[in-house]
Amino acid sequence: MTATTSTSAAPATPAPLVDATRDDASLRRFLLGLPGVDQVGVEQRAAGLGTRSIKKDAKRWAIDTAISMVDLTTLEGADTQGKVRALAAKAVRPDPERQDTPRVAAVCVYPDLVATAVEALEGSGVHVASVATGFPAGRTSREIKLADTKIAVDAGAHEVDMVIDRGAFLEGRYMAVFEEIQAVKEACGDAHLKVILETGELATYDNVRRASWLALLAGGDFIKTSTGKVSPAATLPVTHIMLQAVHDWHRQTGELRGVKPAGGIRTTKDAIKYLVAVHEVAGEPWLTPDLFRFGASSLLNDLLLQRRAQVDGHYSGPDYVTVD
Repeated sequence: MTATTSTSAAPATPAPLVDATRDDASLRRFLLGLPGVDQVGVEQRAAGLGTRSIKKDAKRWAIDTAISMVDLTTLEGADTQGKVRALAAKAVRPDPERQDTPRVAAVCVYPDLVATAVEALEGSGVHVASVATGFPAGRTSREIKLADTKIAVDAGAHEVDMVIDRGAFLEGRYMAVFEEIQAVKEACGDAHLKVILETGELATYDNVRRASWLALLAGGDFIKTSTGKVSPAATLPVTHIMLQAVHDWHRQTGELRGVKPAGGIRTTKDAIKYLVAVHEVAGEPWLTPDLFRFGASSLLNDLLLQRRAQVDGHYSGPDYVTVD
């Protein structure tokens, strides 16, 4: 992942945004003062973007781009070092019979398996991401959340995916959430921070917009929809709102921040819908793994099968790709 700003020296944050985080009352006033989301409008636009058709050449580009944006993920209680090594091998060479297949962006694991992933991916260019802060519920003390983050970073994680305290957010304790994100960001050091909003628990689109801006104000390099453990996870309307937030953030600050939908994106058709949304809502600069990711486990297999179909002119069965 490269720098999150569009220039070598980041522009000064506009005064209204600095003032927004001065104290609890200012932050509350800023977040509650954000324009409300037109539910019908955002759902209609997301549905419209999802019906766009693309030509064959563009589809091949979209498939390769989507592969390069995948955070190949395993977050199960039964995860083993062997499974992580196998996932790492797939991340580097997703289709061993097609050497021109792009590698994925990152492998995402629990903190205790970061060292295994780092060793397996050394020199590959594939990043290691780690969930932290009491993932997925986040129901633990700040001290433990920071210790969790430190374990991941000390083991070599390039990226940390934290969960926000949804209970605090829904109670309106915005400054508590803001300060916790800031503390985790500091604990990350040079590692990039993705802030998981768990949009399926936020209840309203207005809350998704507020949580997005809160995470951006606190220093998140990416805002991420979901843990993948709660339904609904990623949806096009929610991702649309988050893409609009990073677009507006860039317009006001000059800084580029990323978006990561995670959970429920399983097919190439789904992935292409999201890429269309990225292009139309945020803009072409976001069509890069530096600024857009897919949190996924099964998506990669379908992308590989569709890629073979584009190259070979016919569909291959699932036996031609490895099963995660």
